[in-house]
Amino acid sequence: MVTNQNTFDPDDLVNKFSSQWEKHGNNFNHLLTNNREVVQFSRLSSYIHTRFRKMIDNSQELLANQLNLPTKEGFANIAKLSIQIAEKLDSLEKHIRKLQDSVYSTNKEIESVLVEVGSDNIKLTKQLKTELMKTKVELVEAKKTHCELLAMKNELADLKS
Repeated sequence: MVTNQNTFDPDDLVNKFSSQWEKHGNNFNHLLTNNREVVQFSRLSSYIHTRFRKMIDNSQELLANQLNLPTKEGFANIAKLSIQIAEKLDSLEKHIRKLQDSVYSTNKEIESVLVEVGSDNIKLTKQLKTELMKTKVELVEAKKTHCELLAMKNELADLKS
């Protein structure tokens, strides 16, 4: 026994319904766009809308100026300026880092030169101290020799007299 059973398919119903609506919508759009009066009315309403939008924007700008409130352009300018300032700060930070590195390397060079000069001064001081000691010894010997010569002179003077 064969039964003729019709099953309810909701997808099929939705597809049929949406295709009918699409056809009706397309037909309506086609009728509207083929109608010269409707096209002229659309142009006119678009023009009027544009004019009113400009009037509203001008009114808002005038009101903002009177109340000393920032406008869109003002906010845009502030945003641009803040971006420029951030970029300049980044650039300055890079320059400062370079200067710091330069100062650090210069300080290292100066420090090494000072160490070298200091060691040279120490060597020179030791050398001068050694020379001074030698000169003192020579002076003592010269005094002894002078005393001996004076003693000899006195002996010679005694012998002559």
